[in-house]
Amino acid sequence: MISSTKLRQVKIVGTGSYLPEKRLANVDLEKMVETNDEWIVQRTGMRERRVAAPDEATSDLCINAARRALDNAKMRPEDIDMIIVATVTPDSAFPSTACRVQHAIGAREVPSFDLSAACSGFIFALSMARTQIASGVMNNILICGGEVLTRFVDYTDRGTCILFGDGAGAAILSPADDDDKSHIIDTHMASNGAEADMMILPGGGSRIPPSAQMLADRKNFIAINGRAVYMQAVSRIVKLVGESLDRCGLKREDIDTIIPHQMNARIIESAAKRLEIPLDKIFMNLDKYGNTSAATIPIALDEANRQGVIKRGDLVSLVAFGGGLTWASALLRW
Repeated sequence: MISSTKLRQVKIVGTGSYLPEKRLANVDLEKMVETNDEWIVQRTGMRERRVAAPDEATSDLCINAARRALDNAKMRPEDIDMIIVATVTPDSAFPSTACRVQHAIGAREVPSFDLSAACSGFIFALSMARTQIASGVMNNILICGGEVLTRFVDYTDRGTCILFGDGAGAAILSPADDDDKSHIIDTHMASNGAEADMMILPGGGSRIPPSAQMLADRKNFIAINGRAVYMQAVSRIVKLVGESLDRCGLKREDIDTIIPHQMNARIIESAAKRLEIPLDKIFMNLDKYGNTSAATIPIALDEANRQGVIKRGDLVSLVAFGGGLTWASALLRW
């Protein structure tokens, strides 16, 4: 076990994101399922979402996001020591999507693997990468969150088809200098498999393998218990933010920006109210992209970074809740 006195500080040195060109607006969904723009906006805050082109897979989105993160970090692909892709919609069960990203960007033969933690996946990857760098095992790690969820959405189910979109985000983590205030202060991950069926893609795995019967039973589509998710998500987000601040001896008013998983505006607004944090400190872009699962936080982080919403020295909270059930948080000094 490595002594804590030897651990290095770790920071994010670059971000990137990629969204497919095609937009699926609420008015388009009105033509596909019994719904309307007002109903969707009131219940979710979403107005449109992106849809991957027929020849685009999750790896393609991650590759574009990774290249933009490398440019932002002023790094070369050969500088990367590890690649982690958080996704629940990989190109295939194997090989990993991360291996395809590694080859496409021209990285060295570094360890590359996928991580499945649904909407919490990016923060899980962030926490794992932080540990590798802090211990001195690695120096520069590329983490991506990417999804093509629209391939797994039932467009006859108005409760779920309005929620999801496609996209990818990426970040590069590196050691922070001793005198550099920018660093990852805290990360936390947890799971509760007792609630695994609350958000699930039932078919296609070893439990319900691909078959004509699986398709007939429509088990190849995402299924969600919306009411239960709402109740769990609000309380988990409030607890995650509060506990991370307590561990670090900080107060809620110290936070400059919270970047939550972009699952539903009503959930985020309810959590902010309970935390007594003003909405102008909450970064949301779900009106443009919908819920992109593991990709929502890195996409939002990249936008906040490039738009100057988060500035050097700001205290930034990342928080996510998703299928598994999984939940995770990270506290950053930007």
